[in-house]
Amino acid sequence: MAGLIISALIALGVVILLFMVIRIVPQRQVYVVERLGKYQTSLEAGLHFLMPFIDRVAYKHSQKEIVRDVPRQSCITKDNIEVSIDGVMYLQVIDPKSASYGVDDYVMAAQQLAQTTLRSVIGKIDLDKTFEERGEINMEVVKAVDEAAQPWGVKVLRYEVADINLPVSIKDAMEKQVRAERERRAVVAESEGERQAAINRSEGDRQAAINRSEGEKQEMINISEGEKMKQINEAEGRARQIELIATATAEGLRQVAGAVKEDGGEEAVSLRIAEQYVSAFEKVAKESTTLLLPQGLSDIGGAVAGLQKVLKTVEKTPA
Repeated sequence: MAGLIISALIALGVVILLFMVIRIVPQRQVYVVERLGKYQTSLEAGLHFLMPFIDRVAYKHSQKEIVRDVPRQSCITKDNIEVSIDGVMYLQVIDPKSASYGVDDYVMAAQQLAQTTLRSVIGKIDLDKTFEERGEINMEVVKAVDEAAQPWGVKVLRYEVADINLPVSIKDAMEKQVRAERERRAVVAESEGERQAAINRSEGDRQAAINRSEGEKQEMINISEGEKMKQINEAEGRARQIELIATATAEGLRQVAGAVKEDGGEEAVSLRIAEQYVSAFEKVAKESTTLLLPQGLSDIGGAVAGLQKVLKTVEKTPA
């Protein structure tokens, strides 16, 4: 019985010894080993053997990105407005030895440093800039914390402002400002629309007036052109009429002159002249109750002889 107990104790001791000697490090982790209380080495992923009772794993670090919330804190802006801001920080251990011995708790230290840096950055800008320049705020916090965390063996990868809370009074004031700005834009947009509409109407009226004046001008031009053509046509017609009358008269005179040259022509002309002479006085006597007669009315032959002389003169005139 005693032998079984001793065997069991020996087996247990061997198992404990194996656990003390053999260490398996997971992927993306690093174990810091101390020998007799002093830093000995850093174990990467894989199988490792330690000296029992002399070596011990003092620290275990993950080389993955570490995400930590930065607690909410109150900050005073440059224009003396109190805001409450929280954020998210991303860390990564790059030197396990420095992370083990450079600072007691590098995560807590980075969080505290991020808070103090954020208060400093917010104090340099106005309230409106805190919403517009989040990217610059994040970069300033990352730069300051990363410089301070280098001796700790920690790399600060990113910092993001998660939320910015304002006092109720400031929120109300900003909402009123936003409403006023929107109303102002609406009024400006409406006035611009009315102005553009008025400009369009005036342009339309002006164009319509120009079109009417152009139409009236063209109409007057057409009328004047028509009157001009009418007068030209009438003048040409009258000229043509006069020309035709003159030609006909000349032709008639030539025919009369030719008839006079023939046998009995002069006697016929004299008879015709005497008939027209008498007919003219007869017509005058019918149209008026008072008749003034020429002194030599009885001497019709003399008048006919005078007209014959005229005919002879016309006959002698070359055509």
